[in-house]
Amino acid sequence: MSQDLAAASPSRRSFLKTAALATGSALVVSFSLPQRAFGAGAATPTHGGTLSAFIRIAADGIVTLTLGKVEMGQGAHTGLAQLLAEELEAPWAALNVEHSPALPAYAGPGFPMMITGGSTSIAACFIPLRTAAAAAREMLVAEAASRWNVPVSECAAEQGVVKHGSSQRKLSYGELAAAAGQRPVPAKPTLKSRSEWRYIGQAMPRVDSAAKSRGETRYGIDVRRPGQRYAQLARPPRGGRLTAANFAAARAVPGVTDVFEIPQGIAVVASNTWAAKQGRDALQPKVLIEQDAGFSTVALAKHYSELAKQPGQVARAEGDLAKAAATATQRVEVDYAFPYLAHAPMEPLNCTAMVTPEGVQLWLGTQGQTFDQMAAARVAGIRPDQVSIETCMLGGGFGRRASVAGDNVAPAVEIAKRLPGVPVQLVWTREDDLTDGFYRPQAHHRVVVQLGADGFPLSWQHTVVAQPLAKGTLLERAMMNPQTGIEVTLTEGIDNLPYAVPVVHVQVHQTTAKVPVQWWRSVGSTHTAFALECCIDECAHAAKQDPVAYRLALLKDSPKEKRALEMVAAKAGWGKPLPKGHAQGVAVASSFGSTVAQVAEVSLVNGQPRVHRVVAVMDCGTVINPHLVEQQVQSAIAYGLSAALREEITFAADQVEQTNFHAYQPLRLNEMPVVEVHLVESTEPPTGVGEPGTPPIGPAVANALRALTGEAVRQLPFTRRSWG
Repeated sequence: MSQDLAAASPSRRSFLKTAALATGSALVVSFSLPQRAFGAGAATPTHGGTLSAFIRIAADGIVTLTLGKVEMGQGAHTGLAQLLAEELEAPWAALNVEHSPALPAYAGPGFPMMITGGSTSIAACFIPLRTAAAAAREMLVAEAASRWNVPVSECAAEQGVVKHGSSQRKLSYGELAAAAGQRPVPAKPTLKSRSEWRYIGQAMPRVDSAAKSRGETRYGIDVRRPGQRYAQLARPPRGGRLTAANFAAARAVPGVTDVFEIPQGIAVVASNTWAAKQGRDALQPKVLIEQDAGFSTVALAKHYSELAKQPGQVARAEGDLAKAAATATQRVEVDYAFPYLAHAPMEPLNCTAMVTPEGVQLWLGTQGQTFDQMAAARVAGIRPDQVSIETCMLGGGFGRRASVAGDNVAPAVEIAKRLPGVPVQLVWTREDDLTDGFYRPQAHHRVVVQLGADGFPLSWQHTVVAQPLAKGTLLERAMMNPQTGIEVTLTEGIDNLPYAVPVVHVQVHQTTAKVPVQWWRSVGSTHTAFALECCIDECAHAAKQDPVAYRLALLKDSPKEKRALEMVAAKAGWGKPLPKGHAQGVAVASSFGSTVAQVAEVSLVNGQPRVHRVVAVMDCGTVINPHLVEQQVQSAIAYGLSAALREEITFAADQVEQTNFHAYQPLRLNEMPVVEVHLVESTEPPTGVGEPGTPPIGPAVANALRALTGEAVRQLPFTRRSWG
């Protein structure tokens, strides 16, 4: 067994089970195993799961990797293709990656269902995919050796062919595939050593770039089926219902074919999307608001602020708070408030559905095929295995396309039920998504820190107030800490505080509200890291110490965070002179097994923050493709910076006040700072990449603003105030 395979912690996963079979003239290798352990310090899911995928080698030598993990711009298919090509010794030009059907065989890893999230795609597949590819390679070599009647040890695979060393004979994978598929599967295939790697660690071109550049990639919104109809849905406002809609006016719109009610609202079906939208506009329904309406985020924020002062559920309680307070010389007491946030992916939500006597067919871009199958089955009154899904490319996900409630699929199937045998595409407008979507929870943090005579924390008391994400869903138990009864996303990053503090108490108020919530890129760390890193800066300020030096002293027991912080300070020129009116801020956060440190350089332009430069250091274990990692860190910074600067979802009288991008404003291209990404060299197994870059950017900018203005930032977004 190679050193890499041993690093996968066999005690935490079952032994590889591999099956091979011949299908015509192709070799097909499948692999299946429970979740593998992530690298040290990773947040490994505890609810099990199975990975299955298939490597298919055709007679023409084309190698196809069929995966349950979806591609939504994060580059997962390219990274996974590199793992496959590495161990299979396949030419890069011969690779093809495709989305799998929605079948239990493709569930996992890390989850007992088909879902892509948690920055797990590369990390979880690192060993199993390589092992399956190595098994296929050894089967091909064994078949060639048998044909030549020579020892296997005299043969080697290289770039799609098997060669015999002394005779220089060679056979292509395509020539060997069918017969190789009949051979016994190696129980313990040998993985390459790091010194032999050809693809892993290299900046290979993305496998999806060419098709996207040519406009050939089919997203869910591009689906066109014979006889397809298009639908728009008039949804009732939150806390109300639609009454007295003008069905006749909607039916009179040219192209409109059907208008009818479904549980989610009034559906308008037409021969094209524009006609469906015009028909929906013509409905002009009256709105009846329920008597108890009046929910507002202003009132909720006040309620959360009061809750934070009261005892909550205990997530962690180590040490004596009273004793620490008795010897403290300073007290830092701060509150941080966070708004609801929308996901706002570039491609609007959409789903094409067709209901037939045999079941339901769905065409869409989705992060959670299992959730969608369950939602469609509930609506159609059938079994989930009677729901087939063709997964299309996703125009962004960020967690929105992993809806446990299946809120994208359910209304599409309801509409398709009324038109049996007809494919119907339901498209959400941007207004639909922003005003009737699922959101990152509003949250409030209260932190009380007692400082000793040396300025360092004697105690850390932290209270979190927020809605749990999985409450009332089938994932509720899986996402709950069984010892505390607290959802793990609400305390991630603070219940395992990286800083050396002798007394740590963490409490949580798990709230309920009328607003549906869902995981948002980097989940709980979006607010926990901000509160932690801004408060540490406030402690350093109170102690009159440099923020970087202060953190380094407290990270004596956290070498990964300390190394990233030292590196980012050096790369950013921390402490060196800056242009007049500029200041730097720093933050470091660990999530999804990875650590990211960032330094942001900020100024004020017309009374508002302007971020000029961000230097980021990521430690994500073994790097599969440095360009992909760099792209994901840049993307995460843009996403997190948009939220920190000005994004928020607010409610007044039960209604969302932001209806489109004029009010919910993402970062513009001309506002994007220069981003420098540096990667820590590591031989540890790979950890998450897509999400860990988001948590540090908000606090890094906030800390820079404090250094620049002397005013602490304790409420997001930053543009809620005018800066002097």
